[in-house]
Amino acid sequence: MKKIQYIILSVFAILISGCDSFLDLSPISSANENAFYHSEKDFETAMNSVYATLYTIYGPQSLPSYFGELSSDNVYCNETAGDYTAKIALSTHQNIVASNSIVEEFWNTYYESIFKINNVISKLQSADFPTKNKIEGECRFLRAMLYFDMVRAWGDVPLVLTPISVDEAYAKGRTPSSDVYAAIVEDLKYASENLPAKSNERFVGAATNDAANTLLGKVYLTAGDKTNATTALMKEYGKFTLQSNYSKLWDLSNKNCSESIFEVQYKGGTNNPYSKYWALFTPLDNRCITAWGMGVNQVSEDLWNAFENSDPRRDASIQNGYTNSSGDHIETKFCIKWRDDKAVLNGLTEAADNNFIILRYADVLLMLTEATGDVKYMNEVRARAGLPGYGTSNYPSSTYPTIASALLHERQVEFGCEFHRWFDLKRFGTAIAVMKASSKNVTMTEDQLYLPIPQGIIDQNPNIIKQNATYK
Repeated sequence: MKKIQYIILSVFAILISGCDSFLDLSPISSANENAFYHSEKDFETAMNSVYATLYTIYGPQSLPSYFGELSSDNVYCNETAGDYTAKIALSTHQNIVASNSIVEEFWNTYYESIFKINNVISKLQSADFPTKNKIEGECRFLRAMLYFDMVRAWGDVPLVLTPISVDEAYAKGRTPSSDVYAAIVEDLKYASENLPAKSNERFVGAATNDAANTLLGKVYLTAGDKTNATTALMKEYGKFTLQSNYSKLWDLSNKNCSESIFEVQYKGGTNNPYSKYWALFTPLDNRCITAWGMGVNQVSEDLWNAFENSDPRRDASIQNGYTNSSGDHIETKFCIKWRDDKAVLNGLTEAADNNFIILRYADVLLMLTEATGDVKYMNEVRARAGLPGYGTSNYPSSTYPTIASALLHERQVEFGCEFHRWFDLKRFGTAIAVMKASSKNVTMTEDQLYLPIPQGIIDQNPNIIKQNATYK
């Protein structure tokens, strides 16, 4: 990942940098920015650079991966090289420090992407072409999605909605999370009103009003507003269909299927933006399953045991061990959702062909039960897995006696290793209790539910950017 040289307030160094950082992923890198933004084609080209940031933002070594999943009871870190100490700290919530290099990379990556988005939106204001509002809607959906990740990870974060000057960068502090959420909602409402349905998306993988409504529902739920969450999510109810077989979600020939609402578009092969999930989430340096595994996000016994015995999603999601080169069976569990046995090698990394699904219809259904208390939506998800519905005689009600506990269980097994778990635990208010009872046996406080503001950010202007309480 590109390192940012801190000249002014580090969090905003990227936001105010020259156009080279904006254009380096775009075929227009040699063009003058001011002379560039004129035609619809110009803005579409600029958007290619914006969407390209998702490969890092939602890659296997990203904030959602390490904080959304690794910080939970679902997985653990078995890496022994590189920044493994920083990753283990995130996994166990112990010894997380403000100087954690990974956390600082997360922060910089998000603001780099936000700068690109803000720049396009700013240029759009003086543009005039038929799809102008659609492109702005895509920008605002993506910006909302990024800020939603950030506010859930850090709490109050600097809210930047326009390209800013040096003086403004020095004066900008953390914005109250309530104001960040309000901006997220405003962006998503605009996106919902100006984007087409997925059936008429600008290109395969572009943001749509279906994605905006789904994310808006999750934002409202996180903010505790079930009424508005219901309104947003009901716009999507019945518009998509669950795949008949859960395993079809991970079929490489079934990308962007009837259940998919928004996913990052990868393409296998060394000359393409390929997926690395399969390589990085397999056991450490096994040379049997993949050419080289990183051992990150290895499946815990907690996740394995969460599946009911008859739940087919377990075998579709997790492989229980492998045979090494000596013929010995190694009992270590790992996610197989991104298996690509035909991937070509780029060095020791499989250049896999898997997309990464951020939003899918099962999430809409489970959130609708969360918002309304009506279990019929959750039971649609369970029916797809061939399992008895909540409230029926064969449901394991002694283990999951309440709708809330049933929902949290269902989300764990439905979305295992898809970067939802830690954020779900926080939203349900059960993170501390679950982590204490897990195999990680983590004792933590409410303050540790958030990441530290990177120390490099604090050092640039300690009078403006204040640290989260537990890390002071």
